[in-house]
Amino acid sequence: MDKGDIPENANEHCPGPQSETAGKSDSCAGCPNQQACATAPKGPDPDLVAIAERMSTVKHKILVLSGKGGVGKSTFSAQLSFALAAMDHNVGLMDIDICGPSIPKMLGLEGQEIHQSNLGWSPVYVQDNLGVMSIGFMLPNTDDAVIWRGPRKNSLIKQFLTDVYWGEVDYLVVDAPPGTSDEHISIVQYLLATGIDGAIIVTTPQEVSLIDVRKEVSFCKKVGVPVLGVVENMSGLSQPLMDFKFMKLAETGSSIDVTQDLISCIRANAPELLNVVACSEVFDSSGGGAERMCREMGVPFLGKIPLDPQLCKAAEQGKSCFEDNRCFVSAPALKSIIQKVVASTTMMIE
Repeated sequence: MDKGDIPENANEHCPGPQSETAGKSDSCAGCPNQQACATAPKGPDPDLVAIAERMSTVKHKILVLSGKGGVGKSTFSAQLSFALAAMDHNVGLMDIDICGPSIPKMLGLEGQEIHQSNLGWSPVYVQDNLGVMSIGFMLPNTDDAVIWRGPRKNSLIKQFLTDVYWGEVDYLVVDAPPGTSDEHISIVQYLLATGIDGAIIVTTPQEVSLIDVRKEVSFCKKVGVPVLGVVENMSGLSQPLMDFKFMKLAETGSSIDVTQDLISCIRANAPELLNVVACSEVFDSSGGGAERMCREMGVPFLGKIPLDPQLCKAAEQGKSCFEDNRCFVSAPALKSIIQKVVASTTMMIE
């Protein structure tokens, strides 16, 4: 096997991740990749032909990744899918976060079920040109925990690719869990031969997140997945001044709500401030944030999305943030980023 396939942090006598003894030989003991190698599919997979046939009707495949959990990756995946569908593209959204499937909630599809047809599993549709597939549709109770080891996760991801009939799709967005584990290795191995346009990596500005996101960028480079760009999410809290609640702290530690008093004062003395948007840094970005990381690692920086409570509400309600003007703080930033993504994938075809 090509030595280049061996991870840089592997043990000295690594047999290679595609070897039948990967993760099982004595030389694998103590290797950080041992479990992933032991559970990942090995050798030529006969189902790759079936996957290639299913994916032949899909023009673009985009992975949405993040090395860190809680950075808003699924929110971005959902809004990216809403936006692409609003551009009259046929869109599929595949949720491979097996243990934490939040996509059904964010697309307003809770309680829906997968249906079988003579062509295979049918995605659950938000609208005619936006279909979704998630393990969340298969759980009898949304509170049920999915306690699966790698092989079973890999099997379901493969089933999503072989058994789901997406039809003619312009964009298939794959929402992955955080990290670089079984799900990531599997989706890349299954889709790489069919052509992956690339990955969008989501992070927050602080170094605690960027430490793990750098690993995600390295993962993409090692497995041959182009990085379409990095998105810095929750890049400062931004919301209209009048949407804030103002509290006065007492010496006892309790607080008194003075919101109405302050708003009345502004209306009377400085009405021009009523339409001001207030901004505050929530996460420390003094290290340069995602933009600096992108320069250092040689990958595109797609832009920043502010932490917008209205965007959070849209995700909770399973709605597009582009439907009305409520997300006027975050929607323009999202739109700019999505336009860059569409432009880059269009250039790949040309």
